[in-house]
Amino acid sequence: MNENKNAAVAAGFNRLADAVHGYNPGANIDLLRAAFEFADSHHEGQKRKEGSPYITHPLATAQIIAEMGLDDESLAAALLHDCIEDTPATREEITKLFGEEVADIVDGVTKLTRVQYTSKEEEQMENLRKMLMAMARDIRVILIKIADRLHNMRTMEYQTPEKQREKSLETLEVYAPIAHRLGMQRVKWELEDLSLRYLEPDAYDEIARGVANRERENAGFFTSTADNIRDRLRNGNCDCEVYGRVKHIYSIYRKMAEQQKTFQEILDLYAFRVVVESVAECFHALGHIHEIYTPIPGRFKDYITIPKPNGYQSLHTTVIGSNGIPFEVQIRTEEMHRIAEYGVAAHWKYKSGTSRATSDEEKYAWIRRILESQQDTDPEDFFQALRTDMFADEVFALTPKGDVKSMPAGATPIDFAYAIHSAVGNRMTGAIVNGRIVPFPTQLQNGDIVEILTSNSSKGPSRDWLNIVRSAEARNKIRQWFKKEKREENIVHGKVAFEGELRRAGIQLSEITHEDVRQKVLRRLAFPSMDDLYAAIGYGGVSSQKCVNKIRDEVLVSLRTKKKDEPPETAAPAVRRKAKPVNGVIVEDLENCLVKFARCCTPVPGDPIVGFVTRGFGVSVHRGDCVNYRRSMADPDESGRWISVSWANSESDTFQTALAIISNRTDGIVLDVAGVLSALKVHMVSINARDLGGKASVAVTVEVKNTDELTALLARLHQIDGVSDVRRSENA
Repeated sequence: MNENKNAAVAAGFNRLADAVHGYNPGANIDLLRAAFEFADSHHEGQKRKEGSPYITHPLATAQIIAEMGLDDESLAAALLHDCIEDTPATREEITKLFGEEVADIVDGVTKLTRVQYTSKEEEQMENLRKMLMAMARDIRVILIKIADRLHNMRTMEYQTPEKQREKSLETLEVYAPIAHRLGMQRVKWELEDLSLRYLEPDAYDEIARGVANRERENAGFFTSTADNIRDRLRNGNCDCEVYGRVKHIYSIYRKMAEQQKTFQEILDLYAFRVVVESVAECFHALGHIHEIYTPIPGRFKDYITIPKPNGYQSLHTTVIGSNGIPFEVQIRTEEMHRIAEYGVAAHWKYKSGTSRATSDEEKYAWIRRILESQQDTDPEDFFQALRTDMFADEVFALTPKGDVKSMPAGATPIDFAYAIHSAVGNRMTGAIVNGRIVPFPTQLQNGDIVEILTSNSSKGPSRDWLNIVRSAEARNKIRQWFKKEKREENIVHGKVAFEGELRRAGIQLSEITHEDVRQKVLRRLAFPSMDDLYAAIGYGGVSSQKCVNKIRDEVLVSLRTKKKDEPPETAAPAVRRKAKPVNGVIVEDLENCLVKFARCCTPVPGDPIVGFVTRGFGVSVHRGDCVNYRRSMADPDESGRWISVSWANSESDTFQTALAIISNRTDGIVLDVAGVLSALKVHMVSINARDLGGKASVAVTVEVKNTDELTALLARLHQIDGVSDVRRSENA
């Protein structure tokens, strides 16, 4: 058995070596063999989920890298990419054996597995940050990470359903958009389709069957259309290659979802690619195609004159065929086609004995600009900004000199100013779009010509601009200006915002200024001093709400523990000061904390109640018979968060509770319920009714003072003609 496995692994390496030698006869196969043997020995004994030796995964990852035509260092790093993370191998060891360049790439791909995080979300965001920062230094990091994820998605069938959904969602939200932003369309399509297969299996199967049936129905369509285009262009002295394809499953799924259509209602499933020799022939071919097929107005796009930021170039047009079937035609040169297929990877292909395509690096400087502007941000802010800048749709606007600036859709003249330079944005006083002065919040459209008005006497950006701009680049440059120029002002603004947020959380600022609590807070928020924290809040580097959410639970628990641990001689006197109620509730050992009433059981005075210390939202008050309370008490991780609470004696406070009414008649039941509430002078917050097929279900939320008032109300509602049941709602 071992001999068979060893033979299969050896055959895998030989296939890799043959593929590499095919596009790079001078490749350093000895380096690849050494990397393979190092990885094989360190992964010895590790298995994949399907039972194969673990080394088959690095081999498959390297094979995908070889299909991209990348250099020796990329291939070696692909073979070694899991060694630091999953084996005792160290970066120093890899540096010594394979060089600093390979070690840097492997380290960039490696997760931060040895760091402790407070949540899974924080861990995921920090790992994404590390990977993308490494990508900014060397684009090959992300190429290997994408190849790694692609092979994992190809073998996802062996994982648990939970793992399948988790990884597929991450692939769809992170890796496929990155592949798109890098211009790697072929990889992007496969990642999207594989993700959909596990996230929406029924929809995936339905569309796959529909595509197969449609291909059988139009079996001759591809051949006849491709032949027609090819013959027309060659007769016009335009040498070309023509390919036809059906759009990939995920793009069809998105179109069905966005346009609320069934598969049968999707008509433009087909696309043809025309590859010619020069840019001039692209426009020549477009003219011929518009002569033989009717173009659909508004469906022509020129990505040759204005390329996408990822380097993609093509002419796109949608036309109607002679048989009434609409289809898209993409026209490009061979070089454009290579970039469209492999994106940024096409610029790192092996070229003339050198591994780096240095002349192309500037084309991808946007990667470094986006990521370097995010280095000091909170992980969650980093991810949200990345989604805006890297994953969102784009708008292209021009300077008066014709320079194209790419920004997220919805971008404003302020975004445009900062896309030119920080100094332009900081000195901006106005903007002229297409010859007319426009307000700062104006959203730019594709092709707009934008002139930024500046003044040396400008006082700098306004804090309001942070609510106007769409690009993370502009937002961070504005924050950096405030950070540098207005520290004292930032401290004042930040302290006011932080203190206000603390009060809303039921915490006084004085309660966290004790040395032990303050140090704990600063460690949790990663600031050296309170002034640094205030300054960061003041210039917008972090939000006061997020800071308080991070520390609220720890501070509340610390205050409770501190009071319980006080020695008898310092404890409160026998006659205790009465705690101040919040929302009509007194919370044990805590004052001024945020109190809310659980929607699952909506307690009112007279009900036995308990309190639950939530994660970031104060104390949630439940009825003593609430099913969620009983369920949580059985969980050892949750039971310790329940505390004693009691009703305050207040005749003026009212409390919301939800009621469910079932009636054997539908006509007039809502009016009758409203009439009872009005007669009893009970305030109604909301009312909704549903027809249950001859019966009616009425959900009503009311405000009452206590259980006595509620009991009287329930009795009166029972007396309504046709009402068969009235009860308090409880949602588990």
